[in-house]
Amino acid sequence: MKIHILGICGTFMGGIAVLAKQAGHEVSGSDANVYPPMSTQLEEQGIVLSEGFLPGHIPDDVDEVVIGNAMSRGNAAVEHVLNKNIPYSSGPEWLARHVLSQRWVLAVAGTHGKTTTASMLAWILQYAGLEPGFLIGGIPGNFGLSARFGDMPFFVVEADEYDTAFFDKRSKFVHYRPRTAILNNLEFDHADIFENLDAIKKQFHYFVRTIPGEGMIVKNGEDSNLDDVIDMGCWSQVADFYSGKNSQGWSIDNASADGRHFEVLLDGEAIGSVSWDLHGSHNRMNALAAIAAARHAGVPVDVSCEALKAFRGIKRRLEVRGRENGVTVYDDFAHHPTAIVETLKAMNEIRDEGRVFAVLEPRSNTMRMGVHQGRLCESLQQADVICLYQNEGTDWSLEEEMKASTRPATIFDDTQAIIDYLVENTREGDHVLIMSNGGFEAIHGRLLASLADAVNNE
Repeated sequence: MKIHILGICGTFMGGIAVLAKQAGHEVSGSDANVYPPMSTQLEEQGIVLSEGFLPGHIPDDVDEVVIGNAMSRGNAAVEHVLNKNIPYSSGPEWLARHVLSQRWVLAVAGTHGKTTTASMLAWILQYAGLEPGFLIGGIPGNFGLSARFGDMPFFVVEADEYDTAFFDKRSKFVHYRPRTAILNNLEFDHADIFENLDAIKKQFHYFVRTIPGEGMIVKNGEDSNLDDVIDMGCWSQVADFYSGKNSQGWSIDNASADGRHFEVLLDGEAIGSVSWDLHGSHNRMNALAAIAAARHAGVPVDVSCEALKAFRGIKRRLEVRGRENGVTVYDDFAHHPTAIVETLKAMNEIRDEGRVFAVLEPRSNTMRMGVHQGRLCESLQQADVICLYQNEGTDWSLEEEMKASTRPATIFDDTQAIIDYLVENTREGDHVLIMSNGGFEAIHGRLLASLADAVNNE
């Protein structure tokens, strides 16, 4: 089967491309924004990429066009598909029909932590010898790619609540029909498609409706919004998890100050312990959810704990991009106030005596719309120094937002100016945390090069 994918360099659609290729299909694709790590992954898989959305990029003998949710009416390639009556589907529809059917699907949903938790879960199943398939919105260090067809029956999928396509406005995860589902948390996000929090809760309710009675929902027991979702109707088993010791459900105890060690409890009794290299209370919660979900799939808790000791993290999740002149540069995907808070908490577990420079590009549609005004400033206050990038797409004043900051905060409209500022103001032992859900004009590598040049020119 010959497939062409529109929007192929998005994390989800890139994963669809990899799965299709591994399943034996001939795959090509188009996108307007091509940057690593997804572009690199696709090229390594031998998938042909075309820049832009020209109708001519779609092969004349194509059997099906898979259309990403970033595509809209008026796009030249989309109009070509419709005018020529070429068979088309959405990414989630294609995934459900060609990959997930007849498999034990383990889906990870929530506003935050989907990629990391799904990666942990896939790795646990792999460590247990189950060879799972997976589709994850990032690249796990243990696998080196974001998607794999895998062996029957298990398949781990990052279950996104964003809408499916211009012709299907349901959330993506409604298509997946999992047997095991993790509900990590629920906050208002994606203001470009959801009117309010209740609209998102309704989509989560639709998701819950697809889980069989013999299935299991592993739910954050500390999230009242998820309680509301369950109260709307639930027909499956529910296992709650908690950040601190709890007499019911899954919980955590005796976490070390640096986050490298913690105990796993079930109904108040210690049943395992984890020693690893990750930090932050959010990652401990992610791990707990993955352990609980893996147990539902038959993996003993002690095996899961052993697996997490060898977990290598995710690209763009507190990923160390390099060290120059004694300064460590990190890349992180955080683009929501809650995620920013948790990421900075994790940084403070490993900072030692160095300062943390938080560099943020408010790039998500929700952030650009100003939905998080009033929360953004507060979320950054654990950093020592704050640098914000006011790009052309941000139509509200970051300078006005940061007037309440208790930390030094500077607004920039040029990434080179940010680099120059950091080279001049950082010193040995400092940490530069760069946060964006996009490429951020390759600022990470440019900063590291400039730091190295500064040493060589002394």
